Amino acid sequence: MIKQMKEQLTNKYGINDAVLKLYDKALNDVEGRFKALDEIREFNQLKVLNAMQEERISESHFTNSSGYGYGDMGRDSLDKVYARIFNCESAIVRPHFVNGTHALGSALFGNLRPNDTMVCVCGKPYDTLHSVIGIDGGERIGSLREFGVHYNQVELKENGKPDLETIKKVLEEDETIKLVHIQRSTGYGWRNSLSISDIKEIIDCTKSVRKNIICFVDNCYGEFIDILEPTDIGADLVAGSLIKNIGGGITPTGGYIAGTKECVEQASYRLTVPGIGGECGSTFGVMRSMYQGLFLAPHVAMEALKGAILCSRIMELAGFEVLPKYDEDRSDIIQAIKFNDKEKLIQFCKGIQMGSPIDSFASCEPWDMPGYADQVIMAAGAFIQGSSIELSADAPIREPYIAYLQGGLTFDHAKIGTLIALSKILN
Repeated sequence: MIKQMKEQLTNKYGINDAVLKLYDKALNDVEGRFKALDEIREFNQLKVLNAMQEERISESHFTNSSGYGYGDMGRDSLDKVYARIFNCESAIVRPHFVNGTHALGSALFGNLRPNDTMVCVCGKPYDTLHSVIGIDGGERIGSLREFGVHYNQVELKENGKPDLETIKKVLEEDETIKLVHIQRSTGYGWRNSLSISDIKEIIDCTKSVRKNIICFVDNCYGEFIDILEPTDIGADLVAGSLIKNIGGGITPTGGYIAGTKECVEQASYRLTVPGIGGECGSTFGVMRSMYQGLFLAPHVAMEALKGAILCSRIMELAGFEVLPKYDEDRSDIIQAIKFNDKEKLIQFCKGIQMGSPIDSFASCEPWDMPGYADQVIMAAGAFIQGSSIELSADAPIREPYIAYLQGGLTFDHAKIGTLIALSKILN
């Protein structure tokens, strides 16, 4: 680190020599891992480039439709680009999805019917899906449970791997199971994300029992972290958010669903209505940013992943328990840090906020966020509200007080933000 940068970090943010020494050690430890990440980035960049070229994308696709949005060629061609990238039959990519949970919910409601059963095979899913499913202690109005969809759950094994024996037994014993839900990322758990090989094992196990069971992967935070996506290895359906990896930090809002033609079409009827599906929906002039964000996404996702790896190492050197460790394989961009201390957790998130380009002067506080049972603190000084491909950190305020860091449009920003956050704790 050059002298002038050290001086600015010390004078403005109070980062002392002890923290900077940890940084030098951590950076030296992690740099050897980056070559493999660069190769994945290059492969996925080529994949995106080829998809856009095959669909003959031009400036005319940066449409600005209004009203019903019939015949929006930019919207319809972007669906085809996504289908090529995910190596699947169909995709629907829309700014009308308000978040990842909305995309996931549309996929679930579109493909499940009364008296069907869905089974989550990675334990309890991410908090915001509890109300969608109806497992948050009551029958929420409009939940799957209220519509007569049943729910079952299989826990991961102690080592965080899928319990294939139990999954197979549950599927064999219940012929009403229509859909297997696989959560690739950690959510607010303490486990490693599922690798593509882990997901393939679950899919192969499921299809060995009944081929018509839908294998649905929550792909949030996982796009472009591997050279394969879940649809490459047999997933019938995937969904995610455009303000995470695949939006490249440019796309202002939205989500996507990709997979088999039938599954995606059924999901589209819950984004809009039966008979309309993906045929309608004006795009408000956002098509240019949706294409450009997708094009940048392979690079941005790897910048975020590098930031997570550095954060893992420096926080471990500072004495905190981290998951995954810096030298472990990863399948998402999330870095978990266990503080076992409420105040340290809060101070870490405040430090990430302080290191943000937007609202750095604000102090984030725990609050009753919609969709969560516990109070949540979120550090997110982002250009796009809630964008977790930009450097951010959030946590439910519950023991053992784990912070989840993700994002960083550039590795440099991720490094600086982490240093500020660590220094805020130690000071």
